[in-house]
Amino acid sequence: MVGGLLVVLVLAFAAYVRFAPLPVEQWHVPVTARADADRADGAARILQGGAQKFEGLNQAMANMARTRVLAGSLESGRITYVTRSAVFGFPDLTTIERVGDEIRLHARLRFGASDLGVNRKRLEGLIATVQGG
Repeated sequence: MVGGLLVVLVLAFAAYVRFAPLPVEQWHVPVTARADADRADGAARILQGGAQKFEGLNQAMANMARTRVLAGSLESGRITYVTRSAVFGFPDLTTIERVGDEIRLHARLRFGASDLGVNRKRLEGLIATVQGG
């Protein structure tokens, strides 16, 4: 009986994580970071670069596994992506914004208090891909 209840609870939690809404107005917002930062719930990076680097970052995000665009476009200068973990489908959100010759990146978790550095690693890999490193 307890085992069956536990299975139901785990499946309900997995369904909630997978299907909980991601309101665009909450997640597709301007990046407020003005310097590189690492926090328990995510990370921010600031790069110098114009349209070509912004397009490269967009392409690199589009090529990431389990990643889709939540909102935005190259033309608008801001794109927010959702990347889901492989097993439970935990969503992480990454916003890339171009302001003049500055590109601001902010990656953060949707659930929990700590992402265990996953978003920092994602940003570092993304930047390395675009910079050819």
